[in-house]
Amino acid sequence: MSEDTRTKLLAGALTTLTEQGIAKTSARAIAAAAGVNQALVFYHFGTVDELLAAACRHAAEQRVAHHRERLNEVRTLSGLLQAARELHATERDAGQVAVLGQLLAGAQTQPRLAAATAAGLAMWTEEIEQVLARVLTGTPLAEFVDVAGLAKAASAAFVGLELYEGVDASGAEQALAALDQLAGLVAALEGLGPVAQRAVRSRLRRSATA
Repeated sequence: MSEDTRTKLLAGALTTLTEQGIAKTSARAIAAAAGVNQALVFYHFGTVDELLAAACRHAAEQRVAHHRERLNEVRTLSGLLQAARELHATERDAGQVAVLGQLLAGAQTQPRLAAATAAGLAMWTEEIEQVLARVLTGTPLAEFVDVAGLAKAASAAFVGLELYEGVDASGAEQALAALDQLAGLVAALEGLGPVAQRAVRSRLRRSATA
């Protein structure tokens, strides 16, 4: 019963964030969404902030696990972008983009929530880093790219695009199309013969040391 109540409260917190926003997310509102007594918020989590932090981690764990099989199928950069588009549509339709927006808003002033939101985003970043390491192996770019840094940049870019889409859907689509073009350039590099690839690597080395 105790674990069931905790699960209901975690789900209730996410529902409240989505439907009412961070400013109206209170113990009373969360308890109402969860269908439990308000006192149980404090019994199980201590504070509303702690509950929101736990809900953030819980949601990230669930969503990453849900999409892991799809990400494990990715073998090219263009494939990663296609998967990202699919994941974005799924997460948006499930209300997760709205939750992320509210968590990021609350994280600006609530340190506990900031740490939990960062931890949740880190779960996504770790998955993306594994995919990038796999798809870049053997390409002319592999030895010149900081994969961990690129994974963080990719996570930040897609978080921004998810939020940006809410105010300018066509602009977000244009940005995604530009990323598709970049993936096409990388694919073209992969298709070069050995001699041309050596020339590209040599040029990149000179640029890196300049």
